[in-house]
Amino acid sequence: MTCEVGEPSRGTLRRKEGCRVTEPLKGKTTRMQRLDSVSTKRQRIAKLAQQAPDMAFTSLSHHIDIEWLREAYRRTRKDGAVGVDGQTAEQYAEDLVENLKVLLGRAKAGTYRAPPVRRAHIPKGGKRSETRPIGIPTFEDKVLQRAVVMLLECVYEQDFLDCSYGFRPGRGAHDALEAFWKQAMAMGGGWVIEVDIRSYFDTLKHCHLREMLRQRVRDGVLIRLIGKWLKAGVFEDGVVTNPVDGSPQGGVVSPILANVYLHEVLDKWFEQIVKPRLRGRAFLVRYADDAVLTFECEEDARRVMDVLPKRFDKYGLSLHPDKTRMVPFQSPSWNRPMGDEIVPPETFDLLGFTHYWGLSQRRRWAIKRKTASDRFTRALRRIDEWCRRHMHEPLGVQHQALSRKLRGHYGYYGITGNSRALVRFRYEVKRRWRRRLARRSERHRLSWEAFNKYHDRFPLPSPIAVHSVLRHGAKP
Repeated sequence: MTCEVGEPSRGTLRRKEGCRVTEPLKGKTTRMQRLDSVSTKRQRIAKLAQQAPDMAFTSLSHHIDIEWLREAYRRTRKDGAVGVDGQTAEQYAEDLVENLKVLLGRAKAGTYRAPPVRRAHIPKGGKRSETRPIGIPTFEDKVLQRAVVMLLECVYEQDFLDCSYGFRPGRGAHDALEAFWKQAMAMGGGWVIEVDIRSYFDTLKHCHLREMLRQRVRDGVLIRLIGKWLKAGVFEDGVVTNPVDGSPQGGVVSPILANVYLHEVLDKWFEQIVKPRLRGRAFLVRYADDAVLTFECEEDARRVMDVLPKRFDKYGLSLHPDKTRMVPFQSPSWNRPMGDEIVPPETFDLLGFTHYWGLSQRRRWAIKRKTASDRFTRALRRIDEWCRRHMHEPLGVQHQALSRKLRGHYGYYGITGNSRALVRFRYEVKRRWRRRLARRSERHRLSWEAFNKYHDRFPLPSPIAVHSVLRHGAKP
């Protein structure tokens, strides 16, 4: 059976005698066709990378075309801070197609120049004065970095190990927490080494990173672009500086480069070299530069603890002497008495949660988690500062904003067993809200009874375990 297809109408696909025409009109493609095209390319690259784990790709950049850049633009955040050029996502989208064509030509011809990133400082956990520097690229730079990341992900997602959870598609902090909980419970706890790398993103060595990348990616266009981003200056206080090492936090390409680095320095080393030489069981859980190594035997933990600084020093990294520590974390039922006393297990923090041993509802020892004290204090400090700056706004506006902040807090810290910390956090937010409202007037003091009347009208959301195992496991 043959079908004769006449001239289709504009913007539509023509059907004639039961046959569907799938060719786009006049060279134009629909959004679904663009997604299918990019997705097919990514699947082919990933399949080839999986089939040839030792092969280095010499030709990848030809996959980046206009449709690839359009998809990269779609995946780029539009509400982020602007870079040194001050251009917003809305301004870039006014002539999107032409901007992407020019960007593609400059990237392929090698004439693209990576602009310096704008340095900003965000609050860091712990002391009030501590901040973390981040780099903010221009929006166009974000789009091109996203396009390169889409290529690198296809290759390195086949290489990265299951112990890595940070900045990877389909994985997150709660997956890392759950992986640690399951493996530690199966092992009955053990000896935990908290790994804290001092200024990791700022001390990452470019020479080692280039060697690691060339093991899998030797495409000249990609290597040059990554080199330009690593050498791009940092703009702060009107001065541009060019750091010798490091990759600025905040850049789109920085997370995957950081993962590639630690994949070679820590993950592969631990799985392929360390574990076969241990007496007992052991496992690693890493989220970006936060990692914990857990060992069944104390002797294994001490041996690895001794060699860890040498391993990181080999690649130009250093461990924080105070924050990198070995913690006895065995189940209390397994502890042996010393004299008349039983040595209680210590606690440690991972991804904002303090891990400790406690009794479950069935009176069995289990690993429990609660909001880390420094994260709890930092979150309350931010809310108190917000209440101070917005205390003269209408109650309805304040209520909406505080409700969003509380739901965001529950969205991360709402896990099974952390209800006490969530309830306390909501109560502390209410206290600070009342205290700031009481200062709106010098004549009238806002008592708790009066505030509760306001709160009945504008109630703050109740705590909820968003990531509750019990709630998700319940049948509908």
